[in-house]
Amino acid sequence: MSNIRLIARLDIKGPNLIKGIRFEGLRVIGSPAEHALRYYQQGADELIYIDSVASLYGRNNLSDIVQSAARNVFIPLTVGGGIRSTDDVRHLLRCGADKVAVNTAAIAQPGLITEIAREFGSQCMVLSIQAKQIAPGRWEAYTDTGRERSGVDVIEWARRGVQLGAGEILITSVDREGTRKGFDIDLVRTVAAEVNVPIIASGGMGSAQDAVDVVRQGHADAVAMADILHNKRATLAEVRQHLKSAGVEVRSYES
Repeated sequence: MSNIRLIARLDIKGPNLIKGIRFEGLRVIGSPAEHALRYYQQGADELIYIDSVASLYGRNNLSDIVQSAARNVFIPLTVGGGIRSTDDVRHLLRCGADKVAVNTAAIAQPGLITEIAREFGSQCMVLSIQAKQIAPGRWEAYTDTGRERSGVDVIEWARRGVQLGAGEILITSVDREGTRKGFDIDLVRTVAAEVNVPIIASGGMGSAQDAVDVVRQGHADAVAMADILHNKRATLAEVRQHLKSAGVEVRSYES
């Protein structure tokens, strides 16, 4: 539970930063560049960019956005959405990404996880898992930004993904995403207990206390947040201070 990372998540559609509830009812928030710079200035440890419609069109369209961010933001950038090959990864890394998050293509071609890890290092390969609960203690992995069922058990997939070379897992609760009801702590805790790589919890953060809870009870290594930042219900500095006050070790940041 040391050095918990605070990550701003930016879901992108076309040129816009967007947000919805359970990945539906998407509305435009504003400029990705302006928000990314603000989160960087507030002390974000990392940024995650997800192209929310990339799977529909079979390509990632974040090149320009990532290049712009890399010129002004000097923290790790993870980019996901529509990544289907090592060539896609290479292109995004050249644009300024540090890591890639792969979901749909990884389920379709599990060997892609190994290919990315071998060519660019396991630290570059983030397995993105979008989970919906189907029974107590059971979750199914979804693809195409939470739209399509895969029939794959989340816990088994997390274990296999790490065996194949994933160096980190971004676990998003589709049920909680955008609801402000807090993280699915059972989901995060169950995944964390099964793998030995860092876990990023995503989906549902409504307050700074939710971050404390998912770290303490869910054993998350990092917390991804979107709505709470986009709608200015809290700043990253305020979230960081709340975790510190609760005794959670977070990275120091001087503005």
